[in-house]
Amino acid sequence: MKDLKQIIIDSAAGKTKAQARLYQYLAPKMFGVCLRYSKDETEAEDNLQDGFLKVFEKIGSFRHEGAFEGWVRRIMVNVALERYRKNHLMHPVEDMGIYDEPELNDNIIAELSAKDLLKIINELPPRYRMVFNLYVIEGMNHQEIADEMKISVGTSKSNLARARGILKDKVVKVFGETENNYSA
Repeated sequence: MKDLKQIIIDSAAGKTKAQARLYQYLAPKMFGVCLRYSKDETEAEDNLQDGFLKVFEKIGSFRHEGAFEGWVRRIMVNVALERYRKNHLMHPVEDMGIYDEPELNDNIIAELSAKDLLKIINELPPRYRMVFNLYVIEGMNHQEIADEMKISVGTSKSNLARARGILKDKVVKVFGETENNYSA
């Protein structure tokens, strides 16, 4: 978008036309972010709206040092985390144990589309989906996830392991095992 810096400055000054342009520009991308952290589209829409309220409230603190879109994305994730913490009671789990996970062969993975994968991820229980998205999509480490979600590092690791196990089970169930025809 041309003149993004000026639109940000105008938005910080409270100019509603600039805010509207910024919203129109970023809302589709940020809705996708919100969907990953929400149980359904309605909650994602609520997170998007709450997120943009925070963006416009705090836009004056943006220092123009880095990607504005990344700054907005972080606000959206934080809004989703706040809503999640408010609506879901977390139970600490320290013992991860050993998880038996089915092996996936390359043929199954090749059959998965991004849409299929996102659908399966969205079927995860909320706490597992949240940890999985923060770790895999946002690239946060377990300490950061623990701090953000107010859980222990062990609980973060356990939830990620369980999320991965559930995902693998669902992928195998949906796409089935396919045999390798490799000769040794």
